[in-house]
Amino acid sequence: MKVLWLCNMIIPMVARQLNLDASNKEGWISGLAEVVLRKQQENQIELSIAFPAPKVMFPENHDICKKVIRIGNAALICYGFHEDTSQAEVYDPALEGMLKKILEDAKPDIVHCFGTEYPHTLAMCRVFPDKQRILIGLQGICALYAEAYTADLPRKVLKKVTLRDSLKKDSLMEQQQKFVKRGVMEKEAITLAGNITGRTEWDRLCTRKWNTTARYFNMNEILRPEFYEAEWKVDQCIPHSIFLSQGDYPIKGLHYMLTAMPAILAKYPDATVYVAGNSIVNYSTLKQKLKISAYGKYLRKLMKEYGLTDKVKFVGKLNAEQMRARYLKSSLFVCCSTLENSPNSLGEAMLLGMPCVSADVGGIPSLFVDGEDGIMYEGFRIRKNTKNNSSNKSDEDGKQLKIVSKRLANAVIEMWRDPEKQAEYCKNARKHARRTHKREINYMKLMEIYAKIISNEQPGDEKDDIT
Repeated sequence: MKVLWLCNMIIPMVARQLNLDASNKEGWISGLAEVVLRKQQENQIELSIAFPAPKVMFPENHDICKKVIRIGNAALICYGFHEDTSQAEVYDPALEGMLKKILEDAKPDIVHCFGTEYPHTLAMCRVFPDKQRILIGLQGICALYAEAYTADLPRKVLKKVTLRDSLKKDSLMEQQQKFVKRGVMEKEAITLAGNITGRTEWDRLCTRKWNTTARYFNMNEILRPEFYEAEWKVDQCIPHSIFLSQGDYPIKGLHYMLTAMPAILAKYPDATVYVAGNSIVNYSTLKQKLKISAYGKYLRKLMKEYGLTDKVKFVGKLNAEQMRARYLKSSLFVCCSTLENSPNSLGEAMLLGMPCVSADVGGIPSLFVDGEDGIMYEGFRIRKNTKNNSSNKSDEDGKQLKIVSKRLANAVIEMWRDPEKQAEYCKNARKHARRTHKREINYMKLMEIYAKIISNEQPGDEKDDIT
């Protein structure tokens, strides 16, 4: 069986083999690929993978490139194509020609698209002739992220435009509109695909509205291998330290965490927040001042207003080993996003058996059980304007932001207040995540899905299988 994977970027495993810079994102796809390739003799899958590639990979005057790398005893065929992923809201018709060339060379029996966030997924769904052999794997859902993008931000913040925002045409409202445009392409791709794989009740119900005939398969993810063996220990972490995996755009909800900190500090004066990923608050040089966004300025304002300058540490982009080390040093992982499907960061924290607090949004309840695996609080909710029934785009006086942030603060305080209950949460979370992200089970599920697609077998109602 020939299977072509279409990915949003060059996955870390491939980047390392080709001596290219490896992103810290989508490491879980490397983990899945390693299992498929290791078991190639039994599954008889000839795996190829296509992705937007850096310019250095292309021969002169070529719009696609092909590389074959060895992973253990197996060969992985890699195809690169040109795509400006920095403008994910723009559909480039040239993608269709490039992907046709890749299809002609790879001759796949199944095309498996990992994610719907970029135009290449729609292009593939348009050009691959047998729609019943297309499998779309849901990750984030842009159309719904657009509705949650403003994230209880005050109206004056939403209207703020810095020099950087103006030059890049990338104000907060413009960022939201980009998600709207991506959502339009995403819906068409889902409508075209004959098969969808997801992992939460939320993504199943959402996509069912757009495509009532596609076969839906439930499959959980294999996480990065670095997180399966290590285990969090309470006596080895920094007391009252909070870890967030990202905070560089509103959906990740860093402004909720900052607003929650005064109440947390009143109970635990030594509390500190560590934030991984891009830092958008740097403001010490002229270049940084010119490059700061409206959201970055707002975060700086909150830090100054609440006296958090020494209480929030931005630790930068971390690879898998560095992320694991930061999880293990932290006394609590917090997911304060306005919307998520099933964030791998939460899965990694649970797999390590560390205390977790999360907003009750999107698909998270399918991954994380409140009162068993940790503590959930009521997070962002889309509110309707009674006059025109459209989504309320801002929090005029900051009232809703303060309400949600208070719930977050209470959850953090509750977690730290009861060490015995915390230990129980950690044990349950680790056990739950080891079941959800078990490599062998998820690999076998993928093989089952491919077999059903090839045989055109109906999957049945998998609603009750979502865990």
